[in-house]
Amino acid sequence: MNSLQFAIEMEQEGENFYLEQAEINKANDLKVVCELLAADEKEHAKILTNKMNNVAYPLTDTATLAEAKNVFTEMKALQTGKEELTSQTNFYRRASEIEQQSVDFYSKYLKETIDTNEKKLFDFLIQQEKKHLAVLEEFYLLLKNSKDWVENAEFGVREDY
Repeated sequence: MNSLQFAIEMEQEGENFYLEQAEINKANDLKVVCELLAADEKEHAKILTNKMNNVAYPLTDTATLAEAKNVFTEMKALQTGKEELTSQTNFYRRASEIEQQSVDFYSKYLKETIDTNEKKLFDFLIQQEKKHLAVLEEFYLLLKNSKDWVENAEFGVREDY
């Protein structure tokens, strides 16, 4: 299997993971974020398939980060029951691993390729996956902050959330 085929399969696995998580989280706002990430992974697979088949592929930046931030700002308080918290924490951990593996994979091939178009493609995909990591970091901060409790906010400087 060549690197492009492997990358396509990696993106398809990411899409499937996010779609499964959207179904698991259909009762909360995380569903929308998972659907946004799944759509991006699907688009990445399409770009890579076009590259492999020598078909033109536009490298169009997505608005996932901005859309996810809008979801986060409008998000109701996260469920913080033990079961819900464990599920969301597990999602964050696994999703971050997937995105970091993608960044590492594309970084490796960016360093190895001498083709200018491939360099642009891998750099684009690295930036996209880093944006996904930023979305996941937003989610993690919301999750982490949902467990913080301040008795009196006048004591000490508190991070806005």
